[in-house]
Amino acid sequence: MARDFSRQERVADHLRKELAVLIQHELRDPRLGMVSVTAVQVSRDIAHARVFFTCLDHDSEEQAKPATEVLNKAAGFLRNCLAKSTAMRTVPRLRFQFDNSVGRGRNMEALISRATAADQHLDEDEQ
Repeated sequence: MARDFSRQERVADHLRKELAVLIQHELRDPRLGMVSVTAVQVSRDIAHARVFFTCLDHDSEEQAKPATEVLNKAAGFLRNCLAKSTAMRTVPRLRFQFDNSVGRGRNMEALISRATAADQHLDEDEQ
């Protein structure tokens, strides 16, 4: 049976796709770098949206602070662009937040790689 998607999820998915394109093509700030929109959480009344993003050249939240500031300052401009390009009655207010899950995933992958390498080294020593 197919899963029914709520309006909230559909709006979040639509905003994620549109914001990714708008940030890439409309914002011309050198502090942004390569920004990727990873997720959008929309409030139940669709009045507010929290937009999670990552930067390819920044791993920590501290390094991505300038990009966060630029995106939050451009939130009104991006909201206006969304209002012009979509048929939504109301466009939610945008708040950008750095998504550190990608960096944590890389750290976990490195830890797992080190642990498996250490296990292989121990297995070779026992033989």
